[in-house]
Amino acid sequence: MTLSVSGDNNLQPIGNGHPKSPIQPPTVYLDDYVLTFETDHPDYTLYIKDGDGEVVYTTTVYSSQTQVTLPSTLSGDYEIELVMGNWLFTGWITL
Repeated sequence: MTLSVSGDNNLQPIGNGHPKSPIQPPTVYLDDYVLTFETDHPDYTLYIKDGDGEVVYTTTVYSSQTQVTLPSTLSGDYEIELVMGNWLFTGWITL
């Protein structure tokens, strides 16, 4: 799955606040209802949103976790958001 990156400028500290090199989105794989994260990642807040933008699932993905199992009751296309501090990573998944 490919994730795009954006930052919330309203939450940036005084000064530039951006790293010298662009932040790279996390590498996440989807197999059935299991999201797999590469090891050595920071904590994320995970949001799954339906086509109307309503959050249908949320959880914290701790840096020690490499997998998150999504509810099997979800079916269809969803937006996935991973929030890390001031950074937002978004993409789309089909369940």
